[in-house]
Amino acid sequence: MANYRYGAFDDGPDPLAPPYDAREALDEMGERILGGDNPRDALRDVLRRGWQDRRGLDDLLRRVRERQRELRNRGRLDGMLEQARELLDEAIETERGELFPDPSDDARLREAELDNLPNDTSRAIRQLAEYDWQSPAARQKFEELRDLLRREVLDSQFQGMKQALANPDPQAMQRVKDMLADLRQMLDADTRGEHTQEDFDQFMGQYGDMFPDSPENLEELVDSLARRMQAAERLLNSLSDEQREELANLMATALEDAGLASELSALGDALRARRPELGRPQPGVRMSGGEPLGLGDATSAVAEMADLADLESAIGQEYAGANLDDVDEEAVRRALGRSAVDDLQALRRLERELQQQGYLSNDGGNLELTPKAVRRLGDTALRRVFAGLESGMRGGDHDRRDAGQSGDMTGATREWEFGDEQPIDVPGTVRSALLRSAAEGNGRGRVRLTAGDFRVAETERRQAAAVCLLVDLSYSMALRGTWAVAKQTALALYALLRTKYPQDAIQVVGFSNYARELHETELAGLGWDMVQGTNLHHALMIAGRHLDKHPEHEPVVLIVTDGEPTAHLMRDGRPWFDWPPAPETIELTLAEVDKMTRRHAALNIFMLADDDRLAAFVDNVAKRNGGRVLRATPEHLGEYVVNDFLRARGARNRR
Repeated sequence: MANYRYGAFDDGPDPLAPPYDAREALDEMGERILGGDNPRDALRDVLRRGWQDRRGLDDLLRRVRERQRELRNRGRLDGMLEQARELLDEAIETERGELFPDPSDDARLREAELDNLPNDTSRAIRQLAEYDWQSPAARQKFEELRDLLRREVLDSQFQGMKQALANPDPQAMQRVKDMLADLRQMLDADTRGEHTQEDFDQFMGQYGDMFPDSPENLEELVDSLARRMQAAERLLNSLSDEQREELANLMATALEDAGLASELSALGDALRARRPELGRPQPGVRMSGGEPLGLGDATSAVAEMADLADLESAIGQEYAGANLDDVDEEAVRRALGRSAVDDLQALRRLERELQQQGYLSNDGGNLELTPKAVRRLGDTALRRVFAGLESGMRGGDHDRRDAGQSGDMTGATREWEFGDEQPIDVPGTVRSALLRSAAEGNGRGRVRLTAGDFRVAETERRQAAAVCLLVDLSYSMALRGTWAVAKQTALALYALLRTKYPQDAIQVVGFSNYARELHETELAGLGWDMVQGTNLHHALMIAGRHLDKHPEHEPVVLIVTDGEPTAHLMRDGRPWFDWPPAPETIELTLAEVDKMTRRHAALNIFMLADDDRLAAFVDNVAKRNGGRVLRATPEHLGEYVVNDFLRARGARNRR
């Protein structure tokens, strides 16, 4: 028998994990979209707050800024100058202590030479390079200074070099020279198109300990060196003019002393040829800590500060065309660790899944809701409406899932026809198959069904409705905070008719200075009109045409508004606005109300404002038309509208 071993699955995503569900994220976006945001801003809001158990961009940004504060308070960038001056002063003072007891003229000459040393540390070191130290301790201290400078300067160019040169070994320095020569040869070969990955692997096998970030190819190595080179320039630009000159001279002295000046100069030229951005001036950084930093550590801190500044901008997403793909995962890993990369990947997946699952479309960087997403927002709005309805308020919710989309059973059956939605009459279907089989001489054995055997149960014809929802688009709706709930109500009504009353014909009309028909896919991203006018006259005209197109349907007209009519449509098609309302505006609007009455269409008006003039107008409409007036609070508007529609529809179906 074969032996089997079992262990944790670690070869990619969990194959048994449930499908990724982005619908809840779309619902969260819907809150902002229905409130007036565009899909990109709504998505960015979700990404900022985080999704499920993953931290959002705001949390990542906060951690980046905390790390920036830590670095700024870590130390001073001029620490190398201070350390070099201290070691030099110690060597000189030790030498003076050796010379003081000596009465010879030579000792006095040496003291004079020490007295005349320049104040500039780098020039003093150069002058003392040929000095014949009388004190072994002073000579040792001076050599420590020179070794320190070599290590720190090389560490500022190659991170980790300070550790590689921890022991002042001539062979170690020769190995650095060999590495620089081999690196130059590899760059030249790549320029000629002769470099291979095998060459790079061989180089790293020999010198990999000098590159702690472990680049995997030549381009990554060049990126690392260029990043370090930029940080060194930023460090110099962060100092005062006097400090900058002194440190630059100190670095040049150290490189000349090590015999590496020409090699590093040639390497810098090669890097600038491959990365033109290295030739641009680099901004300085500000650090205010009390601890003096070595040159290598200061360069690392400046490099990290530069990375964090870029990371802050990318995560902030405040620039045009911002995208999560702009965030460098490697920079996130260096600054915040692996868990932050996982959070970033989860947010990227959410944005990707919303598009792949058909909720968002990306047209040249412009995110738009798809019809599928708009239907989802409508279904969600409808569920919320029904969740708010009290028990027993659903007078028109008379459909049953097991009765399909038809009315009550009549008891009769008929042959099934393509497109029928009535329930299958199982006994009648089997009986029809048995009779057919017997007539064909196949009375024994299994009963085989054909399409012609199927019979459906006949149902009563259900009365269809022509539904008009007239929604105020005036700017006052936005000022009162009622615009978002009005859109949610319209989407919920669309969803209700689409799912439970597909035979009904719905029209949503928005009105401000003009009126216009609004389709379901337009509603989610629709904004209010920043114009003057509440043209109910024009809205009723459009609604009337919709009712006239469906004369066999029961008319249902619902009006949502927060103000009396202040505009009407003139004969030439232009709107007329006046405040207080012109008598002609009221007359023409009431004339359309009377036409609705003759169509037997009751107007149910939902008032969103406690205004005396509006109340007087709608009471007059109710008397002339026989409709109802409901004073609705914004938070319950959807419940009022849907419940009233169901009540009215239920009453008509019972007639």
